Amino acid sequence: MKPGVELRDYNREAWNRQVAQGDRWTLPVGPEVIAAARRGEWSVVLTPRKPVPRAWFGDLVGKDVLGLASAGGQQGPVLAAAGARVTMFDYSPAQLGQDRYVAEREGLSIRLVEGDMRDLSAFADESFDLIFHPCSNGFVDDVRPVWREAFRVLRPGGALLSGFAQPVIYLFDPELEQQGVMQLKYRMPYSDLTSLSDEERRRYTDKGEPLCVAHSLEDQIGGQLEAGFLLAGFYEDKHVEGDRLSEYLSGFCATRAVKPVKR
Repeated sequence: MKPGVELRDYNREAWNRQVAQGDRWTLPVGPEVIAAARRGEWSVVLTPRKPVPRAWFGDLVGKDVLGLASAGGQQGPVLAAAGARVTMFDYSPAQLGQDRYVAEREGLSIRLVEGDMRDLSAFADESFDLIFHPCSNGFVDDVRPVWREAFRVLRPGGALLSGFAQPVIYLFDPELEQQGVMQLKYRMPYSDLTSLSDEERRRYTDKGEPLCVAHSLEDQIGGQLEAGFLLAGFYEDKHVEGDRLSEYLSGFCATRAVKPVKR
């Protein structure tokens, strides 16, 4: 397997399998969550655990929101129930199907579009007021096109909310980590495609799990700035309970980046 199209196609099918297997990021929200969102009581995550500050969204009512590589029946339906006009964009038909399921169950209007997060040519310039992009760009080999396309489709003054992994979490020996030993094994740039031996890669592919790429902070944060965004918010988060590395550091970041208003 090579980077680029083959990685995209493999991960697309891997996420379809994750839906069938009931991965936590593929489980649709229940009716009680949507009912609460309609009352104005809601929260969503960009990273594993920490809710996104409500101030990062502003007033959602009537706003055009793009859920970028964000399908799974979790965030999009909540934002729609809170009053936004939501478009969900993802390369996994099964994940988009989870949003369709919630929308039909709850009478929500959500537009579903299948595609690659690095190519938003389905949308015209300045189509959205807000982009919600949770931890997902580690499943493509090049993140900078994601930022450029997000900048293009956002309206001036609009915000990109994104979550991503710190690359250091990929660099430790996973077998030793299970034994409670944190020992560096891999170097940056890291990719499950090129940094692992065929035997090591099988610990993911034998189970049909997605393969990851560790993008540098220069590509993640610097890439947003290079695309033209201004950084307006930042926080860190840890992984789920029981993750050994989380005892030492926060392995995930979230940013709020704003497209400047033209003068």
